Amino acid sequence: MAAAYAVRAALRQNRGSILLISTDPAHSLADIFETTLGRSPRAISISGSRELLVWQIDAARQFRKYIARRREAILTLVESGTIFSRDEIEPLLDATLPGMAEFAALVTIHELLAAGRYSEIVVDTAPVGHTLRLFEMPGYFVRFLEFLDLAASRDRVLAERFGGSAPPSQSFVSEWRSMVNNIQQAFASNNTRVTLVTTPETFALNESVRAANALSESVPQMAISAVILNRAVIRGGNCTRCRARARETRSARAFLARHFRGIPVTMSEDNGGPVLGVAALRAMAAHVFDRKKLNVRRAPGRVPNLKFQPASWPELAVPLSLTVGKGGVGKTTISAGLAVHHRDEHPRSTLTICSTDPAPSLDDIFQQPVGDEPVAVLGDAGLRAMEIDAVGEFRQWTERLKQRLDRALTGEVRGVHVDLSFDRQVIERLLEIVPPGVDEIFAIFRILDLLSDRHTLLIDMAPTGHALELLRMPERLAQWSRLLLKTLAPHRTLPFAQDAAVEIAAIGQRVRELLAMLRDGRRARVWPVMLAETLPDRETGRLLRHLREMGIYTTPVFVNRVIFDEDVGGCARCRRAHAWQMVTLASSRRRMPELYVVREFGREIAGARALRAFTRELWQVA
Repeated sequence: MAAAYAVRAALRQNRGSILLISTDPAHSLADIFETTLGRSPRAISISGSRELLVWQIDAARQFRKYIARRREAILTLVESGTIFSRDEIEPLLDATLPGMAEFAALVTIHELLAAGRYSEIVVDTAPVGHTLRLFEMPGYFVRFLEFLDLAASRDRVLAERFGGSAPPSQSFVSEWRSMVNNIQQAFASNNTRVTLVTTPETFALNESVRAANALSESVPQMAISAVILNRAVIRGGNCTRCRARARETRSARAFLARHFRGIPVTMSEDNGGPVLGVAALRAMAAHVFDRKKLNVRRAPGRVPNLKFQPASWPELAVPLSLTVGKGGVGKTTISAGLAVHHRDEHPRSTLTICSTDPAPSLDDIFQQPVGDEPVAVLGDAGLRAMEIDAVGEFRQWTERLKQRLDRALTGEVRGVHVDLSFDRQVIERLLEIVPPGVDEIFAIFRILDLLSDRHTLLIDMAPTGHALELLRMPERLAQWSRLLLKTLAPHRTLPFAQDAAVEIAAIGQRVRELLAMLRDGRRARVWPVMLAETLPDRETGRLLRHLREMGIYTTPVFVNRVIFDEDVGGCARCRRAHAWQMVTLASSRRRMPELYVVREFGREIAGARALRAFTRELWQVA
């Protein structure tokens, strides 16, 4: 939708240029335009002399560039405002930080707006949970700037008390404050529009409502401007499958009308094939934004005649299993299916299914409230579900640290009462800031706690980009623990530093154990999930490559919602969708390990009866 809108904007633009950027760590713009994209915006011909600039932001590179330009200012500020020296802090600037993707995206958007080179910037964001984190970044920066102002005042306070002069205020802090103000104004501007894209499935619709509520609570200056109902089927004709999808679409339209009153809802019809390349994007844009009839009829070429043979649902034979994949491919459904099958086969076992997605759906599929503590689901005491509240975990952790801090910085030293009030104030202010990326760190901590219970754990991961960030986090945490311990060494006589060193060492040891577990196929396995469609297929290929590079053991890939030949009938839409799926499956089989094929179920899967029916069949390509 972002690409189609940007193509239309470029066609209609008489002056200036349109820039389309992706802030999703698992980019798909290059796939959609069927081209390669580099480290800077690339011009793509739209029609004649008309061009669209397209850029997939490399978060790590943008972050390094930003830090490099301000390294000295950051070191000076931290050194003047804390007990640490620049030699101790500098290694931490070279470590990969949580929330880096959102930070890089925010800084990049700010720099693009400040440059003023583009008449319009279109942002293709990450899935809901992490996009909300991006929108919350300016508020986080406000709190962080307050901390920096306090930390930078140390020299001024010392000068006032003991004489001397304080250094001038850091231009670095002023620059950040200006950036935050500009971004907040841009987000609240009438020139900024937020378009929510959803599909007719109940899970997607419920997630859209939760996203809208979270946006209004955390970033009240932003509001959803429009809703696009994607993959809609308007007329079912004589096809049983399409008639069911048309009923689903009508129900979805009524749902959106109730929950998004006064907000225009536009439908994007599913024609059964992929939307790839400039010509298809132009046709899709005309259909969605100009209300014209959809005219995308790209044929897949020769369709392979694939045969399928029955297979059994796999066993969760290791303590830790994780499901990963692109947003919207059915990870939660596959996770729930694996969990239900495991309990049916091993009724004496205990299994906890846990979501690390900031926009979880376990409560939808189990049809009951699921919170931060494990709760029995489907009436089965041995099957528990939970959705990690990472921010709540962080709050509890900081409260414990504040109590230690109070004991450490207030006490008796050789009979003299000592109260290091400024140090306490600086550290307490820092602990009040919920950092971006906290969900990745504290999800790891919670997983470690659950693993200690010695039962089977199944993790329903966030979509690909942020799932990879979570899987990379143990190695990063191990690196941070070493750096932090080295940093604390010169201050080992301080009680607080001693307590912190003990806790960091313990975390480092547990993280190293998890890292070893993820790399051991006898103890942990990753279950990739995809659809038999072009974009999920290509993203899954990249995902498997990254997992191999990390040394993480992967299992056969689940290919969800496959239409079998006997389900097609005489429907042109279903015939086209089936043909594209067969072409994709044939390609996937050549490039991937063993594939499990999940036949399209025909209705949404939620509740015990539907989940057990769902797990009664599974297929493999013969």
